[in-house]
Amino acid sequence: MTDRKRVLVVGVGSIGERHLRCFQATGRVDVSICELNDGLRGKIADQYGVKKQYADLDSALAEPHDCAVIATPAHLHIEISKRAVQAGLDLFIEKPLSTNFAGINELQSLLQEKQRKAAVAYVYRAHPALAAMKAALDSGEFGKPVQLVVVSGQNFPTYRPAYRDIYYRSRATGGGAVQDALTHSMNAGEYLVGPVEALVADFSHQVLEGVDVEDTVHVITRQGSVLGSFSLNQHQAANESMITVICERGMLRFEFQKSWYRWITEPDAEWQVGYHETLERDTLFQRQATAFLDYLDGLCPPLCTLEEGAQTLAVNLSILDSVEKRSWIEPAEYLPS
Repeated sequence: MTDRKRVLVVGVGSIGERHLRCFQATGRVDVSICELNDGLRGKIADQYGVKKQYADLDSALAEPHDCAVIATPAHLHIEISKRAVQAGLDLFIEKPLSTNFAGINELQSLLQEKQRKAAVAYVYRAHPALAAMKAALDSGEFGKPVQLVVVSGQNFPTYRPAYRDIYYRSRATGGGAVQDALTHSMNAGEYLVGPVEALVADFSHQVLEGVDVEDTVHVITRQGSVLGSFSLNQHQAANESMITVICERGMLRFEFQKSWYRWITEPDAEWQVGYHETLERDTLFQRQATAFLDYLDGLCPPLCTLEEGAQTLAVNLSILDSVEKRSWIEPAEYLPS
């Protein structure tokens, strides 16, 4: 049995609270929290029985911890991460990795110098159906992937009614559909068929009230020999997310809300279920937390490495730039040398 980890959750807004709850559910950690908002900090500490709580990062890092979950708005991730690594902590950084590449080289150097570990929290990678679909693709049974089609949408006000008052309202803090929601799809697509090498995009603010950031996005990609298309909105009635990979000898489809992937190889044949498992609301985040703890214990690689998170950050920035410039963009241009 491995030793219990002392986990510091930095930021306990919506996603930070979920990480706190799901790390606690592993039964393998003692969790403390760092939160600037006094009322929120007290509320969360009482609700989850957190014994150690800190009002500022200096106080938190002055106490011994093993790892930090960075769940602040995205523009703060890197600076907080660097301070945590300097204090000797491993890192679990919420997506997206950041809103730009400032400080990322320095963070990578610090991780090497201090011999610390880091992973990025793209939770789709914890989904067993998506992992099973990737294994099927990698087996070669369906031939070479040639096309990737991703369609996603939900009524954002239903699931995040406070969206007008949080980071989402500004791209500078990681808001808008590209950095907040589409980034999950882009990272999952790269996980399945490889990194985006070039893209062209369009987006607009179409429906969401109280903000002016984009809520509807279309992206066309080149991922090696694979042609990709991504469509997402945050205002439709149906809550759905589907990732389809068309191969030389069949096709596979992951459906997030149904927690399955299916495959088909012959025209007019029936879809076959490749993997299905009913998941509760927190299950993916609990599995993600467990996988990160296993990574710290040397039992497995991270679900999403810092380098993979940086690649998806480059994709985010490329999409934003493509719309501004009305042109194709290559994400590799954004990656630090």
